[in-house]
Amino acid sequence: MKVMTKDDLYFFNQGKLYDAYRIFGAHLEKDTLGKILGTRFTVWAPHAKEVSLLGEFNDYQAWVHNLSKVDETGIWSIFVESANEWNMYKYEIKTFDGRTLYKSDPYAFFSSERPETMSKIYDLDGYAWKDSKYMKNRDKESPYESQMSTYEVHVGSWMKKPDGRFNKYNEMVDLLIPYILENGFTHIELMPIIEHPLDQSWGYQGTGYYSATSRFGVPKDLMYFVDKCHQNNIKVILDWVPGHICKDAHGLYMFDGEPLYEYKEEWKRENIVWGTANLDLGKGEVQSFLISNAIYWMKYFHIDGFRIDAVSNIIYFLGDSSKGQNEGAVDFLRRLSTRVFSECSNALLIAEDSTAFPKVTHPIEHGGLGFNFKWNMGWMNDTLEYFEKDSIYRKYHHDDITFGLSYAFTENYVLPLSHDEVVHGKHSLVDKMPGDYWQKFANYRALMGLFFTHPGKTLLFMGSEFAQMHEWKDHEELDWHLLNYPMHSSAQRFVKEMNLVVKSEKALYELDHKPEGFEWIDSGNKDYSIFTFIRYAKNKEDAVIVILNLTPMVHNNFRLGVPKKGKYYEVINSDKLEYGGSNVYNGGELFTQEIECNNRNQSLNIILSPLSVTILKCGE
Repeated sequence: MKVMTKDDLYFFNQGKLYDAYRIFGAHLEKDTLGKILGTRFTVWAPHAKEVSLLGEFNDYQAWVHNLSKVDETGIWSIFVESANEWNMYKYEIKTFDGRTLYKSDPYAFFSSERPETMSKIYDLDGYAWKDSKYMKNRDKESPYESQMSTYEVHVGSWMKKPDGRFNKYNEMVDLLIPYILENGFTHIELMPIIEHPLDQSWGYQGTGYYSATSRFGVPKDLMYFVDKCHQNNIKVILDWVPGHICKDAHGLYMFDGEPLYEYKEEWKRENIVWGTANLDLGKGEVQSFLISNAIYWMKYFHIDGFRIDAVSNIIYFLGDSSKGQNEGAVDFLRRLSTRVFSECSNALLIAEDSTAFPKVTHPIEHGGLGFNFKWNMGWMNDTLEYFEKDSIYRKYHHDDITFGLSYAFTENYVLPLSHDEVVHGKHSLVDKMPGDYWQKFANYRALMGLFFTHPGKTLLFMGSEFAQMHEWKDHEELDWHLLNYPMHSSAQRFVKEMNLVVKSEKALYELDHKPEGFEWIDSGNKDYSIFTFIRYAKNKEDAVIVILNLTPMVHNNFRLGVPKKGKYYEVINSDKLEYGGSNVYNGGELFTQEIECNNRNQSLNIILSPLSVTILKCGE
């Protein structure tokens, strides 16, 4: 039976029990033939006077099964022969001041479907994984030098059944995976799928960290989904929220009647803006709980990595640098990264961080936090602000685009066009764009062109790939009917083909985080809002030229300095008719001339399309 040893207890209290799920929660016990003997329940509740179980196995009569306090630090346990898989249960906790609380199990592996709030006994063992080849090769491929085009997905609203019900994890296999492959994405990022009470919270206000939400099926259905992703060489990232918790009565909040997982001090604990409570990340038992949770998802679900939500709220108290750096939380992040990379050397640990905190993606031994990627929130804000402006004003805001290159290589960045940018009155990506209907789509394609060619990995929220016109509606599926309209299907085709261009051109991903992978041709053409640059692969001969024309003006004789003599051709042009453009492009071969331009001896004379991105490559 899974009973805590003295060593387990010591490491749990020190924040170093990285498999706490092995002991805590509800564990089925079996004999040598696999017959279930019963279930052991273990919970941490140091401030409780009494802890009992109520569930299907005792007709919800808590007095039948009272847990024993197995040590003075407040760990309670009981073995129940009548408790079997799928049985629902809760802890009844009596406090010293006379209150009775009914709590879900913090370590429950499964939960009842909302609006019920019970935990469920579940056997995680027994799934037959078929991704061994993928898992064997995972550590061999550097995430820094590989294409990383992530599709951010909210499972509940990507696509629904005709009657409006959710698709289950296993049903998404035949829907989402072919779509990912068809559109050229390499990674899926699932918005929080831990158990949570309210659909509209999108999973960010969780109550069950170890419980894949029952909205979309059972845990082994999720295992099957990840398994199938891996068999198709798609990596799966979980959006993970270690900073704050839901305050619903059945959750972790004030678990045993007093602050336990959260801070004791109200000013640290109460996150009024979000209506949540901040976890005490410097507390050993909380560190054990959370780091074990990350390892749990990696071990049992073969998850490839995590996008850590609201890192600014972790680094600084309440996300406010004036309140001081949270040293305990910073220590937690470093312990987390150390343990995650011990589990998988090429795991993905991505910080959603809006601060200027230094060395977020630097190794711990070099003074960093230990993440290997960070969302580039500055790039996102500056770029969208620029594109929202009418093209006649863009020349006054030219630096919004160029400034990002002054710090692009200080961290390993992901460029996020995420769900946060297409909700709450911010408009969808295409609807942010100025101009008439045609110009909106032309601007959108140019934005996508910059997105895919700028140094950094990419993340795009679902629906943005076909230029959904409305904001994301979390209670409805995406506006798939828009694909019946040529401009939307053409927009999707452009995003798909940009993904394919990135895949085929090492220059667009191999040195994403190295300054030698980028060179401006001309960053100062403010009057015409034109940006030209070169992206290089590790083999410097392998390069592409990117030209962005961000006004509707056509330039029929645009001279461009190029790095070497030879024959050039267009890899892609966003103004082509098949993408919804006006079909102004450079057909055929382009030959250099010995005319100096942009401080280069060789140059090309090209047609520059309106509101467009053009990629050129030398064909020798």
